[in-house]
Amino acid sequence: MRYQGKITNWKDDQGFGFVTPNGGGLKAFVHIKAFSNRSQRPEDGDIITYELATNENGRFFAKNIRFAVGATTTSKSNASSWLGIYFAILFGLFFILLALLGRLPLEIVGLYFTSSIVTFLAYALDKKAAQNDRWRTKESTLHLFGLIGGWPGALLAQKTLRHKSRKQEFQTIFWVTVIANCITLGWLLITKSGSTFLSSILDQVG
Repeated sequence: MRYQGKITNWKDDQGFGFVTPNGGGLKAFVHIKAFSNRSQRPEDGDIITYELATNENGRFFAKNIRFAVGATTTSKSNASSWLGIYFAILFGLFFILLALLGRLPLEIVGLYFTSSIVTFLAYALDKKAAQNDRWRTKESTLHLFGLIGGWPGALLAQKTLRHKSRKQEFQTIFWVTVIANCITLGWLLITKSGSTFLSSILDQVG
């Protein structure tokens, strides 16, 4: 007999969580290896269908798990994804404006370009590791890459690879790092004190 329920308390780094059946009832343990489709990572709120079984301790667990057709939260994630793309476009226009004004050092351009490539690769490797049940990249590491200027690459990875784009907790922290990065960049390039500080750093590096 197959049941339908909603995933709760999903721990993506460890690959397990629980499912609460529709209409109420006992929660059942859910493990990533029990999913028939391993290309899509489950998240809190996803609707799944499953068979119910018990282990040697009499505890319930789900097996032969499938995502319910059309029941995932794709519309919300797509809207958030497009907002991110629009924000990246505005950021690019800001970059161009500063370049035209002669206030954008090449070192800054190089930092964002290199960090974005590294960040995109980090997301790609983490998704591959998730699909093959290998050691994962820490979320704090991904956030650090974004904080130092790699967030455009992170946005591209989230959009094209569909990785970390639907996990609400991750997205919240991610956007905090993006805003922090943009505020810091604006301070460095626009304000007098920030420009002085940036010039001293670039002189030391050079």
